[in-house]
Amino acid sequence: MIWAESKSLAQERRPDVTQFTIEDLVKMEISSVSRRPEELFNAPAAIYVITSEDIRRSGARFIAEALRMAPGLDVARIDASKWAISARGFNDRFSNKLLVLVDGRTVYTPAFSGVYWDVQDLLLEDIDRIEVVRGPGATLWGANAVNGVINIVTKSSKDTQGVYAEAGGGNVDQGFEGVRYGGKIGENAYVRVYEKYFNHASFFDPSGNAADDWRMARGGFRVDWDASESNLLTLQGDVYRGDAGSKQVVPDLNPPYAQTIQGDAKLRGADVLSRWKHTFADQNETSLQVYYDETRRDDIRHKEKRETFDLDFQHRFPLLNVNEIVYGFGVRLSRDRFDRTASPVYPDPSLVFPDSSRVLDLESAFIQDQIMLVRDRLFLTLGSKVEQNNLTGFEFEPGTRLLWTPQERHAVWASVARAVRTPSRAESNIRADILAFPPGPTNPPIVVQATGNADFRSENLLAYEIGYRVRPADRVSFDLAAFYNDYDYLRTGEPQFQSASPVFGPPPNPPYLLLPDLVENRMKGETYGVELVAHWTPLDSWKLTASYSYLQMQLHLDPGSGDPFSQEAEGRSPHHQAQVRSLLDVTRNLQFDTAVYYVDNLPSLRVPGYIRFDVRLGWRPNRNLEVSLVLQNLLDNHHPEFGNSPENFDVPTEVRRSIYGMVSWRF
Repeated sequence: MIWAESKSLAQERRPDVTQFTIEDLVKMEISSVSRRPEELFNAPAAIYVITSEDIRRSGARFIAEALRMAPGLDVARIDASKWAISARGFNDRFSNKLLVLVDGRTVYTPAFSGVYWDVQDLLLEDIDRIEVVRGPGATLWGANAVNGVINIVTKSSKDTQGVYAEAGGGNVDQGFEGVRYGGKIGENAYVRVYEKYFNHASFFDPSGNAADDWRMARGGFRVDWDASESNLLTLQGDVYRGDAGSKQVVPDLNPPYAQTIQGDAKLRGADVLSRWKHTFADQNETSLQVYYDETRRDDIRHKEKRETFDLDFQHRFPLLNVNEIVYGFGVRLSRDRFDRTASPVYPDPSLVFPDSSRVLDLESAFIQDQIMLVRDRLFLTLGSKVEQNNLTGFEFEPGTRLLWTPQERHAVWASVARAVRTPSRAESNIRADILAFPPGPTNPPIVVQATGNADFRSENLLAYEIGYRVRPADRVSFDLAAFYNDYDYLRTGEPQFQSASPVFGPPPNPPYLLLPDLVENRMKGETYGVELVAHWTPLDSWKLTASYSYLQMQLHLDPGSGDPFSQEAEGRSPHHQAQVRSLLDVTRNLQFDTAVYYVDNLPSLRVPGYIRFDVRLGWRPNRNLEVSLVLQNLLDNHHPEFGNSPENFDVPTEVRRSIYGMVSWRF
């Protein structure tokens, strides 16, 4: 997808965020809501921006951890390398209603319509901002932008000149380093290259024998060339390689009818992206983006290779002084290959794709028109995206947004939109053994097998949102959003008792009864809630941010459904979340930053609520050197954040209290 380039607040040697006023921050330009630059304060959507300075002063070591700062986003760590991340409900490791982009490159996998967070990494110093949109974005971004869009925007290579190096380590982040070099390669061309490596220790599991240690090396480059006053060319790419340990519980034909296996997932991949932006006049520009992405995962139960090619074109222009139109089209091809891995429990592979290789194609087009109804006060945005894919055919995703700014310090917005979540590769074609039951008086052991359905249809959402932003004083701002989501054709697993068949394996394995559990669309549901964010700078050297999120889910099986598990999704996302973050410049060279997070319990997973407390102390003896000490999860030695679900075979571990030190240089 195209990312509309926007003017950045960031420069490599920028002042601290505490030196920006509230007015400066709310006027930050973002591009995720309308696919064009617009001020954050006047964006007609529930959006929150995590800045580069927020990331640095949070002490987060990974993109997934930095996302905790976004209100309305549920970030739960499953083990050392895996996260469950969603917006407004339906959280799981394989969450499938959140679209994630890195500089316009879609990083979700069609294998399950979600994100492998263990391979989404960058040199965090190179991130300019992370734009988090809660609510549907399908009108512009297409299928799978159902409950939200996360757009990770990196800095231009022009803003990352010179050398940057970092190194550190601690009890959990045992060792890490990163180096970046930025230089000039022509009159108006700039380049940067980087590399990074980390070694992450295992977390705790109930047995005390965790095996989820994690190691990863990554490198990449970016070139930005102002070929002329009206033409900007960008070329960038990344490559990574690593190992992530894990344990999984798989069905067994012998007591206790479940067995724990462990091993390392071999992770590797590469991507390259090219973007051309041409400006005709003010607010009249085109952009063309092409990228290629290849990933490989050799997991415990399967091996996956995926190649993705994507082309996207966009044109933005004004019309009649009251309209601003954006339209575009795109093509994406994704080719996969799944290889079988012999089951460690019994001879037949326990997770297979009958069609071991398939090409998924997607053609799309969109148009959006922002109409100024009352000059500088009332704006109506109408648009839609249409898509054609080879799983469900034609999809139509319209939306409308209204923005009213009665005064400079007030903004009221509302939206109604439709979004769809198209079937994943697994839902249409997987066979995975998920449960085993002991024999009865008249039957052998039973193995339940999740079975893909070629007739599985897209999940539908009709979303209603309303929001209000206000700056009652120069140092204070509030952002309130409320939503009601109506879902239809949600995924269920329907036992096919009439299709159960006996299976006879070679000795010593006993014969068993194979019970298919067919993927179908036999559930509806509603979610609703509110999200509140407040910013306050009581002093020039002190910034406070607080947020609260409330979520309620109600899921209803269709009459006749035999699914025993899908409604448990109600209890896999917290009802209440809250956080308070403080960024304090004690002196010109000394920073003291704290954060407190509260997350409600997850009753379906028997995970209690928890409070997390993080502290960072940063010292800058000069403008080029920084030394920091970060302490995380200080209130307990370890605690769980997520648990086992029917869709997740991984044995969850408990997040540890951690401490690490870090030194960074710029020269």
